[in-house]
Amino acid sequence: MAKQPMLKFVQIDRDMPEKRDAGTRREDFQEIYAEYADAKAKEQSSRCSQCGVPYCQSHCPLHNNIPDWLRLTAEGRLQEAYEVSQATNTFPEICGRICPQDRLCEGNCVIEQSGHGTVTIGAVEKYITDTAWEQGWIQPISPENERPESVGIIGGGPGGLAAADVLRRAGVQVTIYDRHDRAGGLLTYGIPGFKLEKDVVMRRNEQLAQGGVTFRLGCTVGEEISFEEIRAAHDAVIIATGVYKSRDLAMPGSGLQGIEKAIDFLTASNRKSFGDTVEDFDSGKLNAEGKRVVVIGGGDTAMDCVRTSIRQGATSVKCLYRRDRANMPGSQREVANAEEEGVIFEWLSAPKGFVGDDGVTGVMVQKMRLGAPDASGRQSPEVIEDADYVEDAELVIKALGFEPEDLPALWEQPELAVTRWGTIRAEFTTGETAMDGVYAVGDIVRGASLVVWAIRDGRDCAKAILTRLNSSAAAIAAE
Repeated sequence: MAKQPMLKFVQIDRDMPEKRDAGTRREDFQEIYAEYADAKAKEQSSRCSQCGVPYCQSHCPLHNNIPDWLRLTAEGRLQEAYEVSQATNTFPEICGRICPQDRLCEGNCVIEQSGHGTVTIGAVEKYITDTAWEQGWIQPISPENERPESVGIIGGGPGGLAAADVLRRAGVQVTIYDRHDRAGGLLTYGIPGFKLEKDVVMRRNEQLAQGGVTFRLGCTVGEEISFEEIRAAHDAVIIATGVYKSRDLAMPGSGLQGIEKAIDFLTASNRKSFGDTVEDFDSGKLNAEGKRVVVIGGGDTAMDCVRTSIRQGATSVKCLYRRDRANMPGSQREVANAEEEGVIFEWLSAPKGFVGDDGVTGVMVQKMRLGAPDASGRQSPEVIEDADYVEDAELVIKALGFEPEDLPALWEQPELAVTRWGTIRAEFTTGETAMDGVYAVGDIVRGASLVVWAIRDGRDCAKAILTRLNSSAAAIAAE
């Protein structure tokens, strides 16, 4: 009888890939986790309990068949594991690196609930696909049959790229229009290299280009090309622009020099990693070197900003968040990594204003306590009177989240319906809008959300478009 390769969570402890020493990793922008060795990936995969109701799978937005590819990895059938993983996820090596597994698959692992420590799902997912690239199992898309229909995708972030992949595999002609000089959206210019090294994203872009996807880069809709021109050129259009308008703070001193938006700060840093010339970075405007930095916010973008500031050589880095640690929206794993690297978190602290003459020299901080729950069920922060103080700072970064741009106005499309939040009104299952042949996916529909949800939306939308195209083709053939 063959030896049981699974259910070893009792004998084998959870073991993440080796993490680089904090003192070393804060000196560069390389990823902080090493790769599993083959034996270690097999060992950690074998801890899976293969439960009858896999909560890891049901709590994954893509419903990845996690138990099956863990079993295949434990059995040494790595190419099959990759094929199972790729069947539901366009970019498993990216999700393995940046998904908040502690809130999704791993956070709902049955053996975690029983006190044995979750299976290291994200690390195994990353290992499987990195190995697939190394072994040459991942090849450019090569459709069995080319189709005459075409789809234009506005935005080359994860949602747009995922839709492009599904459509090209079906033989549809795909053109991606993106305002930046490189595709990838926040994968390229928002997320720092210590979480997602840029060659990982560029490799996927190249695979899509080699597979027949046309990229029109540096192409801003409403400027270089109109929405109507794109719509006229294609059988369907997908809007996948994401949300890039930064939320702001209207308070005393908010116009001082040295108060910057998170997206500008992170984009400048990522462009430097590509070797680009970035005037605002080179002038020191978007460079934390030698400065006392204060980051305002508690989400994953704030974590990216504090950890980037450390690597740029800031004198000190502090993060202000108005709730406590337990109630912050960012990944707890990221908070722990930031603390290891020297970031100081000021919990229950909120800005009241900024001080300085020509440039900012400090943040006026008011201390908070948690009161009664709000509509979402989270305790609302309340100001503690007479507890204000000034936090010294030469660079303040606002990481307060993102809102959608006014696309109907920017694109001169008043009939493009939006919600009261400014997001595009579309069907969640298909992405279909009220405009014929126009779809929308990702953050521009959901509001600022996770990469994995954008991938899910892009894949679902592409399948809905294929259903529509197939119905139209069948109707024409029947005439």
